[in-house]
Amino acid sequence: MKRGIILSVALWVGLFSAAGSAAGHKPTEISIGYLTQWPSPAQFAQDTKTFDFALGLSVNWVPFDDGNAMNTALAEKRVQIAYSQGHVPFLVGITEGLDLTMVGIAGVYPENDNCIVPDDVGITRDNAALLAGSKVAVSPGSLSHYRMLRVLEHLGIDESQVEIVATDDGTATASALQQGEVVMACASGGVLRAIRTLGKPLLSGAEQEALGLRLFDAITVSTAFMNEHPEMVQAFMDVVGAANEQWQLNPGPMRAAIARAAQMDQGVADRALSEFRFPSIEQQKSEAWMGAEVGDYISDLADFLATHGQLGEPLENYDRFVTTRFLR
Repeated sequence: MKRGIILSVALWVGLFSAAGSAAGHKPTEISIGYLTQWPSPAQFAQDTKTFDFALGLSVNWVPFDDGNAMNTALAEKRVQIAYSQGHVPFLVGITEGLDLTMVGIAGVYPENDNCIVPDDVGITRDNAALLAGSKVAVSPGSLSHYRMLRVLEHLGIDESQVEIVATDDGTATASALQQGEVVMACASGGVLRAIRTLGKPLLSGAEQEALGLRLFDAITVSTAFMNEHPEMVQAFMDVVGAANEQWQLNPGPMRAAIARAAQMDQGVADRALSEFRFPSIEQQKSEAWMGAEVGDYISDLADFLATHGQLGEPLENYDRFVTTRFLR
């Protein structure tokens, strides 16, 4: 069971890749960018070299600290595929002229960004109108700011009804809430985990996801590489899909290899994995995701970022940068 699913897929796509590369133009190695300290089922296949077997070449895994650095590496052709690139860096890259294509969803983490109201304030989703006239701490133009405005809109509160206390970073955001200077603070990651001890969100991450607010990492590729070697992109995506499927069926035997590839302590990796969701192929290509709503979401986000000076002129349409052709 430990390697059954992904090895079966590797055998099939290995044969497919060999047949599809008979013309002799196939490279001898490929470089894949991935985020450090960001574990996923695909890293089981990374650790066991299943990708190498499936693609029939040497796979060089290149670690990155953030998605913006991945953009640079893709532009300079130092990597051909970026696994787990944040959707905001992807959006920034294509808006600035990089010819990239999103071919899959690496992972979803809906609870990683939210707004927290302290328990002693007494404001919940049911009486959210009480926020009118209150101070809210958030970094202007950030993803947290975007999500906050959409949540307030959903709850019937106009953004003009709250006073935004602009913070430069997560530390300042947390401090404003901890010191009682604001009645709500919006943040992500470790800062969010810290302020969660003080209260609760107006809407859970899952409830925000149901509103179309996405938090995910994408699998992105150089469009030129995708057009020249579609069989390699397909082989890569097949192994990712199989690893995700195996994770759903029997994650236990995969954990040690994932932590090893992610260069993380086993316990830390397991806690991180518990906060992620790895969508199936069917979910990824559904209307709720890459089939329709992802394009609409990043277009709306682009308009917001541009309005707040975080992005240049948005493109008229982002749909052409998203494809489901490799989700089968």
